[in-house]
Amino acid sequence: MANSRKKELIIFDLDGTVLDTLDDLADSLNYSLAFHGFSQRTKAEVREFVGNGIRNLVERALPGSAADTEIAAVFQTFIEYYRMHCFDKTKPYAGIPELLQKLKEKGYLTAVVSNKADAVVQKLCRRYFDGLFDYAAGERNGVPKKPAPDSVLHVMEIFGKTADATLYIGDSEVDIKTAQNAGIDCLSVTWGFRDFSFLKLQGAEMFAHSIDDIRTKLHAV
Repeated sequence: MANSRKKELIIFDLDGTVLDTLDDLADSLNYSLAFHGFSQRTKAEVREFVGNGIRNLVERALPGSAADTEIAAVFQTFIEYYRMHCFDKTKPYAGIPELLQKLKEKGYLTAVVSNKADAVVQKLCRRYFDGLFDYAAGERNGVPKKPAPDSVLHVMEIFGKTADATLYIGDSEVDIKTAQNAGIDCLSVTWGFRDFSFLKLQGAEMFAHSIDDIRTKLHAV
């Protein structure tokens, strides 16, 4: 790792890193688009659109000619639909719950920082990772979303951990930039919403191609 000090706090992104949420996001987006008379999007397109929060996901999926009122309407429909359907097809990536349990046994602190709405982050973490994260935070009013470092720095402050004792694990260019802005190391996973080549072009320096890669890098085998 860029900093050789043993990590003590591991902060994870949610979507595309520990949870495979793509199908539910795509279904919710396409329901909302169709409800308001817009063309639906392929799952591959939705994969490219995610990463900067739901509002940006909706804006990217709509045509450039969409009015602000139309964006707001689709966004509201998405929020209402997704809250009821965020468990339909979502599942942890294979090996993630076991990894989190192993990290707890090894004495690591773990957290989630996501651009997904905080209420949904809490629901998903309780459903799929109950007791496995020490802290979880999603998008909240008054707190700049990633790649702003505010939420990450807040987690570090809560646990009293310095930058060199903290590692951020994510799957996107947003996560790379978030870690840079927070002054901490970033480990980019390649099983999520962005592939290895794209992440490398975005400046990623450390990669995990499997759960075992994370364990090896953290000495949590």
